[in-house]
Amino acid sequence: MAEEEDLSPNLLTGDMKHSNGDFVPPDGLCWVSVLSCLLLACSYVGSLYVWRSDLPRDHPTVIKRRFTSVLIVSGLSPLFVWAWREFTGVRTGPSLLALMGMRFEGLIPAIILPLLLTMVLFLGPLMQLAMDCPWSFMDGIRVAFDPWFWMLCFSDMRWLRNQVVAPLTEELVFRACMLPMLVPCASPSTAIFTCPLFFGVAHFHHVIELLRFRQGTLSGIFLSAVFQFSYTAVFGAYTAFIFIRTGHLMGPVLCHSFCNYMGFPAISTALEHPHRITVLSSYLLGVLLFLLFLFPFTDPSYYGLPTPVCTLASSPSSLCLS
Repeated sequence: MAEEEDLSPNLLTGDMKHSNGDFVPPDGLCWVSVLSCLLLACSYVGSLYVWRSDLPRDHPTVIKRRFTSVLIVSGLSPLFVWAWREFTGVRTGPSLLALMGMRFEGLIPAIILPLLLTMVLFLGPLMQLAMDCPWSFMDGIRVAFDPWFWMLCFSDMRWLRNQVVAPLTEELVFRACMLPMLVPCASPSTAIFTCPLFFGVAHFHHVIELLRFRQGTLSGIFLSAVFQFSYTAVFGAYTAFIFIRTGHLMGPVLCHSFCNYMGFPAISTALEHPHRITVLSSYLLGVLLFLLFLFPFTDPSYYGLPTPVCTLASSPSSLCLS
């Protein structure tokens, strides 16, 4: 029992404990947690539509307005976690910010290892990009260190949305705020696959844009929505896994930004590539190396054991172990 108490050092009210010290979720905790997550997801998506406009979503004016509302909702999102904690009476050792992945312990590996792991998964697309790029390696290095290049990027509203604002706000709301509310009423592994459902459904709002501006047939829009839900749900499970294993928000944010930049792998293009054997081999190698390094690169011992969100688990989970 000493091992279980070390893994779940909760400071809970007396009626939430068995005699052996294990966490007992209070009645109705899961309903409160799920409803809180649903309200948070609706608030995030709803903030995108408080502005009435006939302009498409990629217009700079629309993007700037949505930045304002989304940043306000995201800034207030920790209050949802605080209100949930006060209402349910759950008390833990780590601070609220630590539970949400905002801490210094293990920050450097949290910045490097999850991003490196994601780049390994995208080895095929990266190889394809390198082969098709007209620049030499040194040209790319010079551009990467050119301040004018970054000034152009940050002045581009679409780049700023896709690479900075969307990854930061979505990971804050859908991972850092939701997982601490879901883990206490379910195991960390269940929370990993529950949390992305809110994230996937939240992306259905793109269907409204497509229907509104008649960007495709009804069946095409529906298939696109189903594909986007599936892709975002799988991606959401991956970043939720990283968040629980590392206990940091920074890793999921950087992985999200990188994946937004890369987009969905262009497998059909790879099949028609002049060097398709090399490209397809890179795809396969990337997947195999990703599976090989998935647990070693996210070993909680690199980030401070146990990670704060794991202290909320009702019983020890293998995901929280080194």
